[in-house]
Amino acid sequence: MGGSRRFSVHQSLGGASVADVLMWKNSGASIAVLMSCSIFWLMFERGGYNFLTFVANVLLLLVVILFLWAKSALLLNRPLPPIPELEVSEESLMGAADVVRVWINKALLIAKEIAVHRNLRLLVQVVLVLWFISFIGSFFSLITLLYLGVLLCLSVPLVYDKYQERIEDKLVAVISNVQAQYRKIPLSLSKDKKTQ
Repeated sequence: MGGSRRFSVHQSLGGASVADVLMWKNSGASIAVLMSCSIFWLMFERGGYNFLTFVANVLLLLVVILFLWAKSALLLNRPLPPIPELEVSEESLMGAADVVRVWINKALLIAKEIAVHRNLRLLVQVVLVLWFISFIGSFFSLITLLYLGVLLCLSVPLVYDKYQERIEDKLVAVISNVQAQYRKIPLSLSKDKKTQ
């Protein structure tokens, strides 16, 4: 049953260095990501450290170190600190703006579909997704959710690659069951009803 349906999870993740980290092919980098995220989570969530305070303190320390390095370099006739040219290119900014524009247009299209076309199925989907996000958000802070996301990214692809056939068989059964239940929801509200 399995051989013909099997595909490379590593290739579907891009096959580059990020895929190597997520699939634990570069175990040193994977361990570094896991440990650094765990330290940040412990520091912010359990240690009570504030993210804004952390960023401000790191930047303060960086500025003071660079200032002292530059002053001592002048006094000791040493080279100045190597500071790279930090500039945001117009291409990268336009690329980010295009991505944001696409997401905003998708959200507006969904809102139009719900409000104008009275798509009840889409309304139910949006309500369920937003309720689920709210429900999950009531249990976890944003930092914990991000940390859980990193943990899932470092574990799900590896588990899926190892047990791909079994997982796909179960997913097919669940999806067909959900689709059978989903077909029972009407497509839109009745347009025959008129308010007086």
